[in-house]
Amino acid sequence: MPLLGPAHPLPARPARVLVAGTSGAGKTSTARRIAERLGVQHVEIDALYHGPGWTPRPTFEADVQRFVAEPSWVTEWQYASVRAALAERADLLVWVDLPRARVMQQVVVRTVVRRRRRQELWNGNVEPPLWTILTDREHIVRWAWTTHRKTAARVADLRRRRPDLPVVRLRSWPEIEHWISGPMTRLPAGGASGRGATDLAT
Repeated sequence: MPLLGPAHPLPARPARVLVAGTSGAGKTSTARRIAERLGVQHVEIDALYHGPGWTPRPTFEADVQRFVAEPSWVTEWQYASVRAALAERADLLVWVDLPRARVMQQVVVRTVVRRRRRQELWNGNVEPPLWTILTDREHIVRWAWTTHRKTAARVADLRRRRPDLPVVRLRSWPEIEHWISGPMTRLPAGGASGRGATDLAT
């Protein structure tokens, strides 16, 4: 199936949507809007992964397996241990492919604001002190920079493995807005065909 853009109609009404993109690209905000448009649940996968003290929750993989078995959802496509399970059940992938400069601007501003406000994220966690960007190789700002190119490779690999899966590539916020207010408002009746494609809305 050819790569779709912000103006292309979807071939079928999706029930299970993955949103791909590097850290800070805007996956979660995009996923929330898609879920609202479809009238299905948004499962924020970071909330399932992070336990207190930024430790991985021991039930993470089981929790993911449980929700992906449900008929409809929207979530972010991340975490190596569950990417395959998520991709197997999805009937649409939305790739938020913003330029690296734009992503870095977003992730730096977001990180600073969260830290200054001591904003609670998941299970009591807050952003660490800003100076840890110098000492922590997995600091979110460094992570966003070093992993930016990896999403494209993952999407390309998924398209080879799931040629039936529609993939929409959105390369700017105007494109995201155009797609949500355009093709996402003119969805075909009924569910997608193929792998796990029963159309049951929540």
